[in-house]
Amino acid sequence: MSEDDITEDNDTEGAAAPHVLNAVCTPAHAGERIDAWLAKLWPDLSRARIQGLIGQGKLTVDGAPVKLSSEKARAGAAYVLELPPPTPAAPLPEAIPIVIVYEDDDLLVIDKAAGMAMHPAPGSMTGTLVNAVLAHCADTLSGVGGVARPGIVHRIDKDTTGLVVVAKTDVAHQGLARQFAKHTIERVYYAVTRGAPQPRNGVIDTRLARSPDDRRKFAVVRNAESTLGKRAITHYWTMETFGQVAGASAGRPAAALVECRLETGRTHQIRAHLAHVAAPLLGDPVYGKFRGLKAEGAGDAHDAAEAAARDFSRQALHAAVLGFRHPVTGIDHRFESPLPADMAALLDALRRAG
Repeated sequence: MSEDDITEDNDTEGAAAPHVLNAVCTPAHAGERIDAWLAKLWPDLSRARIQGLIGQGKLTVDGAPVKLSSEKARAGAAYVLELPPPTPAAPLPEAIPIVIVYEDDDLLVIDKAAGMAMHPAPGSMTGTLVNAVLAHCADTLSGVGGVARPGIVHRIDKDTTGLVVVAKTDVAHQGLARQFAKHTIERVYYAVTRGAPQPRNGVIDTRLARSPDDRRKFAVVRNAESTLGKRAITHYWTMETFGQVAGASAGRPAAALVECRLETGRTHQIRAHLAHVAAPLLGDPVYGKFRGLKAEGAGDAHDAAEAAARDFSRQALHAAVLGFRHPVTGIDHRFESPLPADMAALLDALRRAG
């Protein structure tokens, strides 16, 4: 599917403006049920949600309403789906345990657990870090960063663990935002990868844009002169390698522990960049779909390492270091988070296998 097959028109001038999605069916998808095709094309919308919108007359094909979800997609036909405007709603406080590394009158540093989204969004409207922080801070976060994301200055993925800073005041929010914009925040991540980066150490400096083939993914823009996407810079070092790949790629490491330092902070930056250098994160359901290592060897330790890699249930990525200048006091702060238990156990199994 080409980039011209998908467009999104977002009118941000008024809260009541609808969100419109456009798609042109390629020959490869002709004949598929419309609801199934669109659910794959727009994974943020469930198939049931698309069926409901079709029932409300919100989907048209070449200007005419689509009447049935079971209709077949037609090659070359232009489909337009109108989403009703969202109803603004403030997230509610929820008494969810969080690990607070540091707190003062202006900010919080939190060691986030895996499985917790940063803020409410379709599919994760409750149980988020914002809900937990609202409960912890009572009314002191009101209005900071906007209604939907009070206090959130930066984000890490739902299944990534580690350190995040949350602003409690507007002054802190603005000051931290300036530091992120100037790339003066220290951010160090540890990643366990399938294979090792090629080359082992270096700087990945590319543009990242949403993939035209999979809307969940971001991809490196291959054309150096393109203006698509945003510039993304990752400095990385291979700290340790484990085993060797069996078969045609024999001699290459089966896995690696990689340190990444972010110069920019784009969505999925480390995940997309490491996949780009042939080292997707173990457990990553989007950028590294293959489970396991395919490593040479035999015996209990080898089998245990293969099982640990195959069964790792999230992307193996941890935000280990966060350093910044306090936006109010001017004091430099640097926080470190140890590897979570699941990543530590994974590394232990890899090391035992040799």
